[in-house]
Amino acid sequence: MRILLWHVHGSWTHSFVQGGHDYLIPGPPDGIGLAGRPWAASEVRLSEVDASGADIAIVQRVEELSRVPVGIPVVYLEHNTPAAPAQEHPLAGWDGTIVHVTHFNDLMWDCGSTRTVVIEHGVADPGPLYTGELPRAAAVINDPVRRGRIVGTDLLPRFEPIDVFGMKTEQIGGLGDHELPVLHRELARRRVYVHPARWTSLGLSLLEAMHIGMPVVALASTEAVRAVPAEVGVISTNVEELASAARDLVADPDLAQEKGKRAREFVLARYGLDAFLRNWDALLKEVIG
Repeated sequence: MRILLWHVHGSWTHSFVQGGHDYLIPGPPDGIGLAGRPWAASEVRLSEVDASGADIAIVQRVEELSRVPVGIPVVYLEHNTPAAPAQEHPLAGWDGTIVHVTHFNDLMWDCGSTRTVVIEHGVADPGPLYTGELPRAAAVINDPVRRGRIVGTDLLPRFEPIDVFGMKTEQIGGLGDHELPVLHRELARRRVYVHPARWTSLGLSLLEAMHIGMPVVALASTEAVRAVPAEVGVISTNVEELASAARDLVADPDLAQEKGKRAREFVLARYGLDAFLRNWDALLKEVIG
């Protein structure tokens, strides 16, 4: 298939373009293009794409709908949670298909009569990199100042010592953004992964940490209740329970390694790349007809 899609969420796209199709990613002035990513994809101008050049388009922002060349079938990919459970989706009543990345999002968005499908995340396996050599916690949060309580920035001091990675984390004394392979290696050196988000879609960094073989402690909110079983760490709405569990894991490398091993086993079975790509292929072929 020839698939037109914008580069919006880098980690999701990194997994999606592993499927062996022809991926057309709009570059300037129509999008950010590959933005230096080493993907097997082509950067294109929208003016060069028509219905004979693409079989289907995946749009991830409402404004992209009007930019898809005439004649190309479309599916809408929704990454985010609504602001509140009663919020109506901008495409409620649309004659198309909305794909949610989590069951929680599908539950919470009011999409009206629009058909919805859930295709859960899949992660390109970085391998069992975990060493846990540093007795510290780690978290990945993009834009922690602007997003604040939503992603649990205010909770981070409860998990000290903790190293925070992600875009604009320098604003809170964090370690900044890293290329994915570097990020994975750095996370793997820390003993436990902390997922403090209160109200976001399921973060791929959590699943990547589990693939690496890290034990995790996570707030029991949004989709994390499906993604983090008790045997891979601790999941709770009691922050002190989570902080205590993180301290226990930091202090006990053998326990951390055992739970990390279980985390990897679980996430490979639930969020493996093969099922993700297979489910997307089936949906896209159906929409193309």
